[in-house]
Amino acid sequence: MHAQLGDLLIVESPATGTARRDGEIVGLHHDDGTPPYDVRWSDTGQVTLVFPGPDAHVQHLHTEAAAPGGTTDPSTRATATRPRSAATKPGDVGRRVAAARRRQGLSREETARRAHMAPEYLAYLEEHPSDPSLATLLRLADALGTRLVELRGGDQDLPPGQGHALLHPSLRELSPEECRTLLSTHGVGRVSVTTPDGPAVLPVNYDVVDDALVFRTSPDAAPAAAVGTEVAFEVDHIDDAMSQGWSVLAVGRAEAVRDPDEVCRLDTRAHTDPWPGEGRTLWVMIRPVRVTGRRITPADR
Repeated sequence: MHAQLGDLLIVESPATGTARRDGEIVGLHHDDGTPPYDVRWSDTGQVTLVFPGPDAHVQHLHTEAAAPGGTTDPSTRATATRPRSAATKPGDVGRRVAAARRRQGLSREETARRAHMAPEYLAYLEEHPSDPSLATLLRLADALGTRLVELRGGDQDLPPGQGHALLHPSLRELSPEECRTLLSTHGVGRVSVTTPDGPAVLPVNYDVVDDALVFRTSPDAAPAAAVGTEVAFEVDHIDDAMSQGWSVLAVGRAEAVRDPDEVCRLDTRAHTDPWPGEGRTLWVMIRPVRVTGRRITPADR
């Protein structure tokens, strides 16, 4: 029997041959993946040292490589826990776990300790496509102060801010310096425009260049209506899990960038392409004359 971190150990009922108990392998004691294993049982959440008997088998996280004759090559299993090539990309769950961990300012080691799992397994989850068990996600959600639905991405189509309000919130004004720091260098913001159908607020991919807010759009697209008018530009971040967040509002006149050299400079310095796709060739620049912001946090911060 050979296993790797994240595999499932299944103990079958001798009478029926069906699963009687299962748990996630969170610790190995031998480099070749042979028993014993540290197993976190899905029914209790407890970790125990297990020497699997004849009624147990391992369900592997990924398909094993087979040696000649159809048997698993132990040396292949031993290398299965090593990091993959740079071409391997993390899965959606791994990206959400890593993002939640960074928001909390936690190291992998501290997060793994809180979630009662091996740091190597957490690194594997963050860096590789994987399908962790429900018990694993519940422990991670608890360790990261978030919800299971957020780690699974089930909240992607819900509006932000549906969490409960803080018991003792503190709402404070941000200084201009703090506002500019939060605007950072690029991201997604919202610009106010006046259209033939009335006022509208539209999301755009923006960059910050020399203290000016710039975004690309099509000359015939709705955001182009901002050109030649005074606009409000808003950026925010909502942390539903912690019921806190911030918003920054910049007000200034929007102008089209016509100079070819300036257009070339902006094209070169752009951090991201417009999410709607190609054809966004019109650069719009907003030089804020007023920048304000607010942040809501627990009262003791």
